Amino acid sequence: MRISGTHFNYYHICHRKLWLFANEIQMEQTSLLVAEGKLIHDTSYPFRSGKYTEIQVDGVKIDYYDASRKIVHEIKKSDSHEEAHEWQAKFYLYVLKRNGIDKAKAIIEYPKFRKTVPIQLTAEDEIVIADTMKAIVRITTQKECPPLIHNKKCRNCSYFDFCYSGES
Repeated sequence: MRISGTHFNYYHICHRKLWLFANEIQMEQTSLLVAEGKLIHDTSYPFRSGKYTEIQVDGVKIDYYDASRKIVHEIKKSDSHEEAHEWQAKFYLYVLKRNGIDKAKAIIEYPKFRKTVPIQLTAEDEIVIADTMKAIVRITTQKECPPLIHNKKCRNCSYFDFCYSGES
């Protein structure tokens, strides 16, 4: 199984969302929140596409990579899942390192808040990432979908209607 940045992000948000996504039950295309995030991604830095490169390494797609400075730029709509965003960026750095690009860094950008978060990969992070990758495979290949987590953040999830369709 090829693990993407999305898998890594969803692992840190909700194991049910991860399982559904990995098992090709994808609700993002119908979500207004996802559409808003894509709009922010596409319009916040209009000249970025000409300045930085989109790269694919080991099935991982990085939208904006500054090759001369070895910096991954990751744009996010909201900082409500900041920890998941940080681990996604660290995962990208891990993949780059595995492919011979050492000492890369990342910057997570939240244009709506005019906030940036610098990210570096540590040796401890690499151990956590390797363990997380095993956990992602375990979760996504299990027969049963993980249970609901009943979190207030569920209301803003593209899978909300799917997960709560039978709930009272």
